[in-house]
Amino acid sequence: MLLRLFSASKFPSSLRPFYYHQMAAKSIAVLDEHELKDGQMKQVDFDKGKVLVARLGDKIHATSAYCTHYGAPLAKGVLTADARISLHGACFNLCNGDIEDAPAPSPIHSFKAYIADGKIHVTANPDFTLKENLARPPKLSTAGFDAVGKGTVIIGGGSGAFQAVESLREHGYKYPITVVSKEPHAPIDRTKLSKALITDASKLEWKTPADLKIKYGVNLRAGVTVTSVELQDRRVILDNGKDNIVYDKLVIAPGGIPRKLPIPGADLENVYTFRGVSDAQKIDGVALEGKKAVFIGSSFISMELVIVLSKRKLASIDVIGMEEYPFEVVLGKQVGAGLKKFHESQGVKFHMQNQVEKIVPREDNPSLAESVVVNGEALPADFVVMGVGVAPATEFLKGSGIELEKGGGIEVDECLRVTKLPANVEGVFAIGDVAIYPQAGELVRIEHWNVAGNHGRAVGKTIAGQPQPFVKTPVFWSAQGQQLRYCGYAAGHDEVIIKGDPGEMKFVAYYVKQGKIVAVASMQNDPVVSAASELLRLGLMPSPNEIKAGKDLLAVDVSSVSSLPKIA
Repeated sequence: MLLRLFSASKFPSSLRPFYYHQMAAKSIAVLDEHELKDGQMKQVDFDKGKVLVARLGDKIHATSAYCTHYGAPLAKGVLTADARISLHGACFNLCNGDIEDAPAPSPIHSFKAYIADGKIHVTANPDFTLKENLARPPKLSTAGFDAVGKGTVIIGGGSGAFQAVESLREHGYKYPITVVSKEPHAPIDRTKLSKALITDASKLEWKTPADLKIKYGVNLRAGVTVTSVELQDRRVILDNGKDNIVYDKLVIAPGGIPRKLPIPGADLENVYTFRGVSDAQKIDGVALEGKKAVFIGSSFISMELVIVLSKRKLASIDVIGMEEYPFEVVLGKQVGAGLKKFHESQGVKFHMQNQVEKIVPREDNPSLAESVVVNGEALPADFVVMGVGVAPATEFLKGSGIELEKGGGIEVDECLRVTKLPANVEGVFAIGDVAIYPQAGELVRIEHWNVAGNHGRAVGKTIAGQPQPFVKTPVFWSAQGQQLRYCGYAAGHDEVIIKGDPGEMKFVAYYVKQGKIVAVASMQNDPVVSAASELLRLGLMPSPNEIKAGKDLLAVDVSSVSSLPKIA
């Protein structure tokens, strides 16, 4: 063993954390053996910290107690017999702490656990059981990076890019990684822009630029625009030829560009779209007490911003939508009606089943909007927000040889490799908002932040030498007075089964398509959606008739060893 051959001072720097972890470890009895049943997990005290212990058959496992995505207790999640812990979309491997699913930004610690004298013992460095130390560093140290060679270039600095970097290094990729982002900062948690209107990028960054450079060996080219790609030469062109980067593998992850309706007044100065930190800063600066806001589009982004702004004592908030209820296409009429009821209770006025005619400029300053006209009615506006979706940010690829589908998406295979390329071109991948990929027997493009992250994780593993088909269940969440959680893919669903009352913001909704439940949404019913995501993954989702008869998803056994034959 290395520990017998080297003193601490002579130990390679990349292994010293492991050395000190072992030297500082304690073994503590945390539970009586009978207190932890097969398929059960519990959070327990360990010295001054906490650990999660779980039992699968005759094996005991121990990990960090908290999720690395904002620190929620993992014991509130779902354990499966194939050693996964799922919580709010994030998922970890119980055996080694590795990330299984985004949005977890870092893996968790795993600790030795065993049974002796009728007690469950855990061996851990007490410092690693503290909440502030819940994440462990990537497996590959800086000593393992090879700065020579073309490496991988990632176009885009979003969730997909960050998770691809994390996955590449976790899976042993040693070659250069360059991330080219038009945004002037490191990858951020973009969901917090609309959910909290945070305007400081440094408070949203998953890792600082310094961490990306030192710990992950990433060359971050922030504030730089990719203007074209030369596939035959394996070259990315920056800022219209001012610079270029050669690559061995290319990951196209530029995200989306907010759409604007083609109506008069759409380009007035106080008509905003919402995507990045600069957009949040603009809206934060004008959304002041006494102001009038008009939202065009009842999308998730729009309504998350409405939640934030409804606490700012604005004079009025008007929302214009094409459907009868907000979110109707995705969540159905009953859930949409319940959420509309909540927003109305907060003073929001809806103008549904309407289309905007025009945005009228002010007479005293024609560069600013004064009102939005809907069915002849002028809604006064100090500012306007258009939340009408995004288009794939792929204009720069026109003429590159990559065939763009209608709407600008890029078709990929199950491993997210671009399928329509010139002859003799390979090693090109597309992920996130731009990717049209196989999901549930269809080719789909899904604009979920979490899907982009999991795309990145799959691509990272593939490029690192372990081809990984993308098989994840789509997951998203939205702050709508309470946390709305959703998993699955139910476009064109036939039926919605509701348990509970959407009007009271407490329900579970099951979406049925061709006789099967293909998606589940909930409010105030955790961890139902986490369980549903695993049931969809494992093919164990109950039938619509079973749900109508009262079957509870949380009662379906996915965690004990006895469920393994079903999972297999």
